[in-house]
Amino acid sequence: MAGFVPSAAESKTLLRPVLAPPFAGVDAVLFDIDDTLVDLATAMTRALRRASEHLLPSMDTAGWEKFGRIFTHETTHYYDRYLAGELTFNEQRLLRGRAALGHFGVELGEGDEAHNWLDVYARLQPTFVRAFEDVLPVLDALDAVGMPYGAISNNVHDYQRAKLDSAGLQRITLLVGTDTVGVPKPDPAIFLEGVRLLGTQAGRTLYVGDNKVVDAVGATTAGLRGVWLNRSAEAADGYKGPEVSSLRQLLA
Repeated sequence: MAGFVPSAAESKTLLRPVLAPPFAGVDAVLFDIDDTLVDLATAMTRALRRASEHLLPSMDTAGWEKFGRIFTHETTHYYDRYLAGELTFNEQRLLRGRAALGHFGVELGEGDEAHNWLDVYARLQPTFVRAFEDVLPVLDALDAVGMPYGAISNNVHDYQRAKLDSAGLQRITLLVGTDTVGVPKPDPAIFLEGVRLLGTQAGRTLYVGDNKVVDAVGATTAGLRGVWLNRSAEAADGYKGPEVSSLRQLLA
């Protein structure tokens, strides 16, 4: 219409098709953090190598990649036990480290040896955390139209707050951790707390995460619009919901 000058609110409405058609019709977006916004797997593997190379001085690059896969993907049952309250955070870390080292024939001792390994790993891991390259463009696009966003994580708030900040994601101010409501994903309560803090409705809130069951199915069960971020081309194994391989695919 000639001469039409939209108000600020109308401009945001007109610009709302920032999201691709399969994800349109929402008022806000919530994200998982680890391996969705930040590359935790790479940070873990690099820190594990630095903490363990004195125990495996002859390990080649392929070996360290296998070491990292064991710790980050093949020992997550220990992390599940932490979420269930059966282990402390450091206990699950130590058990995962022992499993990875044991695969290569190294037994991590008790006492000072275990404490020193944990201390080195815990100190180094945050220094390697980086945001994925597709994160800032998506946040920029959401900011451009004033669409609110936040994060929900299966770890405690303060630990994840420091992780986001060190990765340059200070603009993500809304963060719900397991200690916020006392339950982890996929419990609906943790998703709905994010929705409440955003001031939106579950059915008009997109949730994006790298775990198809805990994130995508969990969010959908809670009434949100769950999306699986499948960065590694993992097999769907029966998953039928929305799927993207990059956060950029969310954008129109």
